Amino acid sequence: MTEHLMKILIVGDGNVGKSSFVHRYVNRQFSKTYKMTVGVDFSVKVLQWSDKEKVRLQLWDIAGQERFISMTRIYYKGALGCVVMFDVTSSSSFLSCRHWKRDLDNKAMLPNGASIPCILLANKCDLAQRVVSAESIDRFSKANGFVTWMETSVKDNKNVGEAMRRLVQEILSVQSSLEPLQPRPQDSVCPQLDSDCNSRGRSCC
Repeated sequence: MTEHLMKILIVGDGNVGKSSFVHRYVNRQFSKTYKMTVGVDFSVKVLQWSDKEKVRLQLWDIAGQERFISMTRIYYKGALGCVVMFDVTSSSSFLSCRHWKRDLDNKAMLPNGASIPCILLANKCDLAQRVVSAESIDRFSKANGFVTWMETSVKDNKNVGEAMRRLVQEILSVQSSLEPLQPRPQDSVCPQLDSDCNSRGRSCC
């Protein structure tokens, strides 16, 4: 059995639903209470990708508050993919995605110097008071080098698993073309996370 270890960043402004997204994806639960992330939270999820492949995802939920942005370089280290999230009822959170993507492209790179694969998620699409149109998201996604974009609703569990599956597919595709440059399996980003498939805690780095 081949096991792939992937560190994936979840970034975006505060209160767009990043922590709820991770909680829904890892634990299959939705929480209505909002708790601000300070620094970074991480979770681990193991996927049986195929008969011969397992994927172990380390999901790093990065705080959206501006004051933490200077700390992100250490959190970005070793990342192979990223989710950039915004709230469709908040135009400012959508505009901030340009900043997050630029920051990622500057700090998180593949061994060949290319940008890591990123997927753009338009969250809270279940809400009626939407202010960001699908057309503008589509234009923005193409102009800024995202793999793709999807509308998500963590509350309704819409496109949560599908979005992560699409991102993992892209990472596997990119990694297969970089294979000779990849670190050995023991060069894990956070080895102590590997023991528990649904662990959660603070940054270990």
